Amino acid sequence: MADEQDKAFITQCLNMALGSQTEGETSYSNSFDVKVGKEGFLFIPRLPSSYVIDDALYQKIFLIANAALYPRYTVLKQNSAYFIPLNTEDIHVQRALFFPWKVGISKRLVISDLEQFVSAKTSRLIPIMENLSLDYDKVTSMAIAGNSGSGKSYALTYFLTLLKPISELIIVDPKFDSPSRWAKYHQVTVIHPKQNRSKSDFVSEINEALSQSLQLIYQRQAMLYENPNQKFKHLTIVIDEVLALSEGTNKAIKDAFFSLLSQIALLGRATKVHLLLVSQRFDYNSIPVSVREQLNVNIQIGNINHKTVQFLFPDLNPEGIVIPIGKGTGLIQIIDNEHPYQVLPLLCPTYYTKKGIL
Repeated sequence: MADEQDKAFITQCLNMALGSQTEGETSYSNSFDVKVGKEGFLFIPRLPSSYVIDDALYQKIFLIANAALYPRYTVLKQNSAYFIPLNTEDIHVQRALFFPWKVGISKRLVISDLEQFVSAKTSRLIPIMENLSLDYDKVTSMAIAGNSGSGKSYALTYFLTLLKPISELIIVDPKFDSPSRWAKYHQVTVIHPKQNRSKSDFVSEINEALSQSLQLIYQRQAMLYENPNQKFKHLTIVIDEVLALSEGTNKAIKDAFFSLLSQIALLGRATKVHLLLVSQRFDYNSIPVSVREQLNVNIQIGNINHKTVQFLFPDLNPEGIVIPIGKGTGLIQIIDNEHPYQVLPLLCPTYYTKKGIL
């Protein structure tokens, strides 16, 4: 019954909004049909038609449906038209545009006691929002981007706290800020600038740590060659404000830094070695393109527009995505074999912890 009501509602919305743009062709004239399922809805055009079935039409339908279905459903934004074949011999209706959705809208996770929450966890799942968790066994590398004051450090502290029980950590903190305080409290080694040392000397120290991690990857690869079922503990290399490392650094040392990052990003997946990178932006000056292509968890916090999403979501047009208002909000994309392609509105968890850490 609910499916029939949803179908009738979507059809009515499309008829009223699309009618003038498709030269009057509507469901009333049998020009298209709508079918609703658990994973989303289908727009089924009857061909031949006087309107073009292309990406522009797909995006128009997305804009209409996403606003109309909010907050009952969140229609998942796609980079381009999502065609699927239909099981029929009738050539007029053998294809459809698919609009995947998730039930409800993104809801913020509120944790009253972060330490107690972490101690009670028994899996490698990292809760992100209500009804959305991240399986760390399936993470290659992560990136958190956002303008100053958007909540990047707050989000990073959350990830560090949840990663500590399941992963060894190497923390690089160029600003000697909240990650260093967190590391001191949790007795985790952190690489940070020291007095009377040059920028290039600091990055050289980071390169040494990255080189040791790369050697670990090679050792683990050899172990996997002998035993493909070998299990490893995760190792996460956390670099806060990565853009600060590449700017103003000796070219040879910067090139070595980029080379090591690229090799770890490319080779670390099977050996459970990950990168967690934080930066105001991820342009070619901050990380190599090869690293950005290996990221499978992308988080953009703060102001969302065409300019801010161009590095982590280069093919995404954010128009039509309903972004919640407030601190620690933005977009998240998880690329794995469990989640369909999706860029979801994000509300970072709100958590309470012992004073003085942040």
